[in-house]
Amino acid sequence: MAMLSRPNFLNARVWLLFLWLCWLGDGQRAQAQYRPHQDLGALFADVQLKPVFPDSKTFPDCIPLAPPAVIAQRYAQEKDQPGFDLKAFVARNFQLPPQPGTNFTSNLDATVETHIQRLWPVLTRQPVPEESSLLALPKPYIVPGGRFREIYYWDSYFTMLGLQVNGQTELIQHMVDNFTHLIQTTGHIPNGNRSYYLSRSQPPFYALMVRVLAQEKGKRVLAQYGPALQKEYDFWMAGAQDLSSQTQASKRVVRMPNGALLNRYWDDDPQPRPEAYKEDVEVAKASQRDPQEVYRHLRAAAESGWDFSSRWLADGAHLTSIETTNLIPVDLNALLYHLEVTLAEVARLNGNQGRAKEFIQKAKKRKEALLLYCWNPQEQFFFDYHWVKKSHSPVPTLAAVFPLYFCMATKAQAKGVAQKLEADFLQTGGLRTTLQHTGQQWDAPNGWAPLQWMSIQGLKAYKHKALADTVAQRWIRQNLRVFKETGKLTEKYHVEQAGQEGGGGEYPNQDGFGWTNGVLLRLLKDQNGRR
Repeated sequence: MAMLSRPNFLNARVWLLFLWLCWLGDGQRAQAQYRPHQDLGALFADVQLKPVFPDSKTFPDCIPLAPPAVIAQRYAQEKDQPGFDLKAFVARNFQLPPQPGTNFTSNLDATVETHIQRLWPVLTRQPVPEESSLLALPKPYIVPGGRFREIYYWDSYFTMLGLQVNGQTELIQHMVDNFTHLIQTTGHIPNGNRSYYLSRSQPPFYALMVRVLAQEKGKRVLAQYGPALQKEYDFWMAGAQDLSSQTQASKRVVRMPNGALLNRYWDDDPQPRPEAYKEDVEVAKASQRDPQEVYRHLRAAAESGWDFSSRWLADGAHLTSIETTNLIPVDLNALLYHLEVTLAEVARLNGNQGRAKEFIQKAKKRKEALLLYCWNPQEQFFFDYHWVKKSHSPVPTLAAVFPLYFCMATKAQAKGVAQKLEADFLQTGGLRTTLQHTGQQWDAPNGWAPLQWMSIQGLKAYKHKALADTVAQRWIRQNLRVFKETGKLTEKYHVEQAGQEGGGGEYPNQDGFGWTNGVLLRLLKDQNGRR
């Protein structure tokens, strides 16, 4: 709801009725603008901090049964009355997030390929408007599964790899169009299609999604989505015009000592994440730091997709030391290099050679800066760069494979990365995400499908085929072992032990699971194609 001032001649009861009629009469606009953490005031904080629900994401996803202003006023009137029950109040005023009904059961006698094909309809959501924090999308889409009831940005690229194997070109088209819709209506692709995700994005894989579609429908697809690709780029580069020798960073852009522009993860809202409100408040309190500073770093890590990991922690161990925005991430800048290359290609397709040259130069400068600041010649490995301290992060991570995936590294650099992957990261079930055991989910012993894919393809690009095949085989085997034991394909895996699911982090390991399904299906196809 837009903010409305109450006319003097309306009493409170008539005003509340007016709000309710507005809510009913303009459901599409209402759901798009409903932001529970803002619209519910003290009620939201009280529900999250008590907590009423064991998972902090549940309440932001609930559907209000009356306009938020009405519910907030009810709460203010009732909360101090004797015998008030907050949980009962929530039950009267909100509907739990819908759980699509399914009688799906795993058939352990079937192949995993068949299992995944049967899962796609289960994970598909139709574009049905819902008066909640969910942002309506025009076309069907795939959700990851479990507690993740909405589309997620970078997950979707890896899901598309599997959809491509299964010939689901129309669904790929729908998902690309949904992300294009979000760019056009919100100015960027949010973390997911929830109002509480609007202040941040996720790793920019949109250009790679468009390329998947172009593989199926022809190169002119790139030109078709050129305006949206440009708008995506503008979002990541916003603030660049404000940089100078006195102002080194603005939003997601950082001016390096040599004048080059590189990017960092960021979030425009330095408040606790609504979907992890209690957890963020507790971390900020325990840190004894400026809470807004801590919230900004937590949210920036959520934008990275690596929430959370020792790569963002100043002491390498404790979330209270998080400093995400002080780091220049290897993966983000490799992805933006690819976006610049893609925009150059779009310009060429449109016959605009001057603009193509402009983006080639941007890509060249970014590549040179990434190699200068993120390559550690002593370690022979790519590291995030701490632009405040002007030094490399001491935490080696699988983000180092992104320059290989996009063919930005030299052959010697790729060899160094491959040797470290084999010596330190490779385990019985695939590649672990970092070498640190912190209890955070984006650290050892966990392995994740998107990072296995990027690593395998990056190694292949530099002719390290034997190691790439070893990683692929071990990851496939780990997935299949867990599937045979549990009937599930999960969000992450414990790669240091055979047949173990992953763990750690803010919530239990989730079943489904979009990007695991997509990467596994593609790896199996590649493996079978070589036989």
